[in-house]
Amino acid sequence: MSHKRSIGEYLAFLSLKYQLDPEKFLAALQSAKTQGKHRCSRVAIECRGKIGASWVYLLLNEEGVIAQFRIPEAFLRDHVNSLSKYMETTMVRNYRYRESKISCTLHVRDVHPGMRNVNLSAKVLEVTPPRRVVTRFGNYASVAKAVIEDETGTIKLCLWNAQIGTVAAGDFVQLTNATASTFRGERQLSIGAKGKLHTLTNPKMKGSPLYLPHVQV
Repeated sequence: MSHKRSIGEYLAFLSLKYQLDPEKFLAALQSAKTQGKHRCSRVAIECRGKIGASWVYLLLNEEGVIAQFRIPEAFLRDHVNSLSKYMETTMVRNYRYRESKISCTLHVRDVHPGMRNVNLSAKVLEVTPPRRVVTRFGNYASVAKAVIEDETGTIKLCLWNAQIGTVAAGDFVQLTNATASTFRGERQLSIGAKGKLHTLTNPKMKGSPLYLPHVQV
């Protein structure tokens, strides 16, 4: 018998996946219903109107649309609702389990287009000046490219909007949950909503790859 997912379970999953405080996320959804738009951390929330007894929502981040769904009016009206009580439901537990399987940092030479959840430590060689671009969704964004390296090679790292300026040439960085792709024949990494980019204060760049514990949210 298949598990029927509730809206509370799905919203709890979204809050975990995109690193949102569950109660602030629920409050932002309720605010978007009356204001049309609202933000919760790096996620923009749009309420697109009502169909029947449900409200239609769109979630976006710097990479574009990440989710579209309906929330019943009764769920939003329930002022004692809490997403925290859904954090041990099947969908959330399954997501946590999948994420826990990712545990080690790779070398640059191990990165291939299409890989997700890439953990990598490297040195920043250079960062290009930012430029304004129009995304495929018609939004304006700022993007810069960094070249990073470890002892096995170099790869480009896309920096979007608020990520620009967080690193500079000479920094040692740790990427968590990055995504690998190609652009004009070159490999590149990007940090999405569930990824993290940190500057390392005590880097270990020689010898075997740096193994780091997986950070669960």
